[in-house]
Amino acid sequence: MASVKLEHKTGKVDMVADLGFGKRAQEFSYNDDGILQAVKQVYVSYAPNNIIKFTAGSWATHVGYELVDPQLNRNYSMSYMFTNGPFFHTGVKADLTLGKSGVMVGVANPTDFKYVPDGVINKKFFLAQYSYTGSDFLKLYLNYVGGQGVDTSKSNQVDVVITSKISDKFSLGYNGTVSSVQKWNGEKNLGGKSWWGSAIYINVDPTSKFGLTLRSEYFSDKNELKIYTGTMTGTKVLANTLSANFKVDNLTIIPEFRIDHSSEQIFTKSDATRTKTAANVLLAAVYSF
Repeated sequence: MASVKLEHKTGKVDMVADLGFGKRAQEFSYNDDGILQAVKQVYVSYAPNNIIKFTAGSWATHVGYELVDPQLNRNYSMSYMFTNGPFFHTGVKADLTLGKSGVMVGVANPTDFKYVPDGVINKKFFLAQYSYTGSDFLKLYLNYVGGQGVDTSKSNQVDVVITSKISDKFSLGYNGTVSSVQKWNGEKNLGGKSWWGSAIYINVDPTSKFGLTLRSEYFSDKNELKIYTGTMTGTKVLANTLSANFKVDNLTIIPEFRIDHSSEQIFTKSDATRTKTAANVLLAAVYSF
């Protein structure tokens, strides 16, 4: 993916246009077509004072620990929680800063839609976040997104992110999320079913030029909302990813090893047979300026 972020600030107004080109950006904007698929974010913010800020447009979701831009993550591959979204919201929101705490509320189109397709009733989603950023030692974000989608199914997702910088050489991150869905059967919304995930990020930085990150994630989809296997028990996955970060000026080289183990045979081997375990090795190069 190649990205360019354009930003212009005045005393009270901030305008951002964030564009991305390539497969990673296309998967982020999977509901969009043509050139609109390259728009990751485009919004205008107005802050009349230091306490409140209003934003209108399309922006990356507040939900989750990871971000689509690889230079903002230490692992290159993404977690199951990130992969299953949400990715972005289009609407309006207000951010309120109260000392060490912050509150955000907003109203947006259905998740990951910049515009609602023709012929679809335009339902809205409610967004909310509470944040506490007392110091680098402890930062807490409690997130919510919920509403009725374009397929008339109702969804509610609660998400928590905690980060802690213990020293210049050691830090931790945690992300947990639960998403419930009430499917529409043509007449009514059925009883809620859910999926959930939990991941810890352990970061070690022996020097400013070299670091290691271990992500250990457990993903449970017992109702087969995200991973369909045809079983009655659904799928549970334990994924461990070890990534090294070698930094040379603005360049970061990321060699990565990942192994996923599932309760069901959801992976495909080279001979086309199914298996419960998959191992991955990749080498990524990220340049940012």
